[in-house]
Amino acid sequence: MIVRSKAPLRLGLAGGGTDVSPYSDLYGGCILNATINLYARASITENEKEIVIQASDIGLKETYPIQKNLPINKKLDLAKGVYNRLVNEFDLQPRGFHINTFVEAPPGSGLGSSSTLVVAILGAFVEWLKLPLGEYDIARLAYSIEREDLALAGGKQDQYAATFGGFNFMEFYKDEKVIVNPLRIKQRYRNELQHNLLLLYTGTSRESANIIHTQSSNVQKSKHDAIEATHQIKKSSLLMKEAILTGKIDKIGNILHQSWQYKKQMAIGITNSHIDQLYQTAIKHGANGGKISGAGGGGYMFFYCPKNTKYRVKEAFDKMGIQTFPFEFTVDGLYSYTI
Repeated sequence: MIVRSKAPLRLGLAGGGTDVSPYSDLYGGCILNATINLYARASITENEKEIVIQASDIGLKETYPIQKNLPINKKLDLAKGVYNRLVNEFDLQPRGFHINTFVEAPPGSGLGSSSTLVVAILGAFVEWLKLPLGEYDIARLAYSIEREDLALAGGKQDQYAATFGGFNFMEFYKDEKVIVNPLRIKQRYRNELQHNLLLLYTGTSRESANIIHTQSSNVQKSKHDAIEATHQIKKSSLLMKEAILTGKIDKIGNILHQSWQYKKQMAIGITNSHIDQLYQTAIKHGANGGKISGAGGGGYMFFYCPKNTKYRVKEAFDKMGIQTFPFEFTVDGLYSYTI
């Protein structure tokens, strides 16, 4: 028997950062994101003798005797955190297994890779153990494991994007209340948006925790400029939703550009000279807006390139040795099965 699970990574199109506490608790957050055809994957096989945790993408493997709690020691903690939580919350008898994971983007990508991996791991365990958890349950549990059990800084959007999949407008409120609104977007609008977006890797991953801590601290200290910038970013998610639903696709570049200007005011470290150079290169060759996907500081960026300017922008990045990636939007979220 093999249990397999996969969950899609996402592009944060607008509103990123408004899902982070305490902003979302005080003011309410709004985010528009869309999943793409890059995945976090998990496979579980039963093992009568031991527990094996393996991450094939990063070349790590750990083996433990069958036990109720696995040590959290900064080595493969996401899988161990999921196991520990499920065994204790559902009062399960410890069982041996071998879990193998793989993420189709590097850590620190800004595509929600860590949270998506937690969702994929949860999906595999839910399938294997036949746990009665729905989509909201899985997303909330993934968030709780990351933020509470493992004390990893971050927002709430990634777990819900990975679980639900597709284009979603998400609302975040106090007391961990989250509402996921799937968007019914006409195929031609989705295709045009996909055609005009250029995704690239900055060449460096980043540790988002420091940026997120600074962002949260700015809200706690009532720093006016940072809070006002976050308000404007939340507003951009509403503008983005209207543009996509009504087919005003060429407004998206301007929305991204304005949002990027405000995002840089949320916390130190969101941008740097390399990111600024990439942004300026894209604008010079035909893009009219773009942003970092995720907290900032590195990882993936994407740019809106109207008409057929994407090819000119891509050529400019090719000459710089910057890798660009074709992608497609996906409709489905978490999917698990047994063979």
